[in-house]
Amino acid sequence: MTKRPVAAITVAVASGAWLFAQPPAQGQQATAKPPAMHRVSGGERHGPSAFPRVDYEQVRPKVAGAIDFQHYHTYEETVGLLRGWAEKYAGIVDLYSVGQSLEGRELWQITIANKKGLRHTDRPAMFIEGGRHAGEISGIEATLYFINHVLTNYGTDPEITALVDTKTLYARPFNNPDGANLYHLTAQTLRSSVRPVDNDNDGLLDEDPGEDLDGDGFVRQMRHFVGMGKGSSIKDKRDPKGRLMQNVGAGKGDYEIYPEGIDNDRDGRYNEDGVGGLDLHRNYPENWRPMREETGRGQTQGGAGEYPLSEPETMAVFKWLMTHPNIAIVQSLDTSVPMILRGPSTSKSEESMFPRDLALIQKFDKVGLDITGYPWAGDTFFTYATRSANPDTGEEPRGTPLFGHGPDFGYSYYGTVWYGNEIWNGGRFTDYDKDGRIDGWEVLRWNDENRAGKGDFKEWMALRHPDLGEVEIGGWNPKFYSQNPPPDLLEPWARNEAMFNIYLARQLPQVRIVSASAKPAGKDAITIEVTVTNEGKMPTALDMAERVKMVRPDTVTLTLGTGQQLAPTLEGQPRQRPAIEIAHLQPGETKTVNWQVRGAGQVRLAISSTRGGVDSRTLDVR
Repeated sequence: MTKRPVAAITVAVASGAWLFAQPPAQGQQATAKPPAMHRVSGGERHGPSAFPRVDYEQVRPKVAGAIDFQHYHTYEETVGLLRGWAEKYAGIVDLYSVGQSLEGRELWQITIANKKGLRHTDRPAMFIEGGRHAGEISGIEATLYFINHVLTNYGTDPEITALVDTKTLYARPFNNPDGANLYHLTAQTLRSSVRPVDNDNDGLLDEDPGEDLDGDGFVRQMRHFVGMGKGSSIKDKRDPKGRLMQNVGAGKGDYEIYPEGIDNDRDGRYNEDGVGGLDLHRNYPENWRPMREETGRGQTQGGAGEYPLSEPETMAVFKWLMTHPNIAIVQSLDTSVPMILRGPSTSKSEESMFPRDLALIQKFDKVGLDITGYPWAGDTFFTYATRSANPDTGEEPRGTPLFGHGPDFGYSYYGTVWYGNEIWNGGRFTDYDKDGRIDGWEVLRWNDENRAGKGDFKEWMALRHPDLGEVEIGGWNPKFYSQNPPPDLLEPWARNEAMFNIYLARQLPQVRIVSASAKPAGKDAITIEVTVTNEGKMPTALDMAERVKMVRPDTVTLTLGTGQQLAPTLEGQPRQRPAIEIAHLQPGETKTVNWQVRGAGQVRLAISSTRGGVDSRTLDVR
């Protein structure tokens, strides 16, 4: 195919629907004003960097400044909510930026922990974030629901109050504000970051984004009648209205289906190289693979970035986690499966996980299914990849690897429980024919029966395309139905996901001193005995955390007062030390340690655990 000059590409794409506006009749003045534009930076691109802004009703709040879950919160609106929470709940909330995005937006995060007591870093912690994938904005909403539920129930709900009084919750609603902003405010869709990428290997960056040709604010689908038996798709006979298309293979259909837009680079494909193309969830340092390799025989990973942690948004997560090893659970939310999703991502669970770790996480999986109602839970490599496999083919299901994946970094590198749950089902509610799969006709039928008139599916409408001629544009709402729930269905999905994450936070380990005593032990000696336990529902360290040395052993420490000393030991016995390592405590496990000391006074006893927190008390010795 002959390519257009880059300048021509830019003009065509930037014009969008204005390409098809009719000129005013003779003697009339044009009254329409060009739309306000949203500009994208992040690097030079061969396509446009400005797109018409769209005022989506789906992102309008019911009441300005008040939270509700019948709309999607923009970055600016969310910053306002976070500031309001930090002011209203000053005793338990801190708001701060952990860095800047590629375009320079602040990466805002809050810490929720009762400030009257231990420092947040001295408590077991959970980290939750949303919005890593630009279009998966329901993860942002589930994160906001989590925050809002915890804050508004603190002081009235005993379980929430105990959680905030004893644990730390770190929450970052927008991992990737640049991508989400473009998604919220324009017709564009993208995977993650706005950094320009050559997705189609033609030497050009971001030169072929989608266009909203019919001006409805969305990039939907185009169907083009090419002649009987000359295309790859037909109208599905199950739909008498002719809305549903069925792919039957090249040369067996009457239509070709394209995403709405123009083939700006004249390569025969539509919208294959829009804004961005990186995947921030393939940019982690565990088992990373490049986007391209030189032999043609190695493993690659689409969207991986130039090198691990090349993107500021991913680096911000990495730095926070590595400098806060008290985090024992991570939830980084996605959307549109739905699934309780975790690692490993390059092998089956039993091949890469310690048995005790796997048993614990499978317990969490099961509870997650019960709370959310999702149909699937399990690992990325096998369970996710084979969740919709057709058993009638007779083929053995095979896993599909993902490299540089967050859950693998979380478990194999960071030694923590890391979930990347997927919210929303794309309208797949009812399996009418009971074959174990929900296809496009069943999605459409359910929508007709339950949501007629809601506008989730746009009827096909004719439009004159500059290259293809007569086409029809229509199909599902790509943003607020296919990828995310429509706002009137959003709240239960956000709530259920938030409730699972609150359950996870309540499972965090928690070390405690159960008892301490001082008893005479012969001439001039006193035995100090202390018993400690883990009151939490998970160990103070996963076996993998111990393997990769992400945590220190749990340690019980004795601090003596003035005039006191550890008693000398008999010859051949190990010398007493004020700090005694006790490995790691399993849930409910207790351990007892003791010292022989000389001298009366007050001593301080403490237990310290990287992920189980700290506890201490004083003891009078006489």
